[in-house]
Amino acid sequence: MLQVCLNGARSPREHFHLPVRPEELAKAAADAVAAGATDVHLHPKSTDGTDSLDPHAVAAALRAVRAAAPGVTVGVTTGAWTAPDTASRVRAIKAWTLLPDHASVNWHEPGADEVAGALLERGVGVEAGIFSGTDADHHFRLSPHRGRVLRVLAEVTDRSAGGAAATAEALLARLHPASAPILLHGESAGAWPVLRLAARRGFAARIGLEDTLVLPDGQIATDNAELVAAARAVVEAESR
Repeated sequence: MLQVCLNGARSPREHFHLPVRPEELAKAAADAVAAGATDVHLHPKSTDGTDSLDPHAVAAALRAVRAAAPGVTVGVTTGAWTAPDTASRVRAIKAWTLLPDHASVNWHEPGADEVAGALLERGVGVEAGIFSGTDADHHFRLSPHRGRVLRVLAEVTDRSAGGAAATAEALLARLHPASAPILLHGESAGAWPVLRLAARRGFAARIGLEDTLVLPDGQIATDNAELVAAARAVVEAESR
């Protein structure tokens, strides 16, 4: 499985093709799926461009993306920065009028169990975000929802090209044995080394403008679709 992460918490100031509005997310998702993505992760945005769990923002993003890429699963973030506190995030999730297929929950953040519980109650799959360099794996191991998540999102926060793969191996060792399928990904200069490792180890992977703005050769990517096409080539090469 290759997930495309369309925008993240970035703003258009960081990349000229970063999708923010629903119609932009729709085109980006359709193009990425045509390039080989099989799953979509996105951050719904408020009118001021910040990440939001507001029911209207979530519904608008999901409706547009699903119309442009029918049949493809779509997930959203529930990061702590999207709302003032845990209670606000839980209230927003309970008020969603259109549900994503899955949502990521960062287990190093306060309230992870409460947010995951609210998602599961509504039938939304949970991606358990386990960041390297945090105690998220410990908290997740003790979570009552550990056996109910859709997948473990192993997130390598080492941004260096030289060290990210080793950091990923250490994170994987801490997660073993995993209670759910693992999606392994990196960020910045570490995104491509980690994607190569994921391909060699047979894990699901992700790529997109949330994680990196550059192609394997260091050139700035035109858009998410170009990153996905490059990732497909890397996966195929590493899997031979």
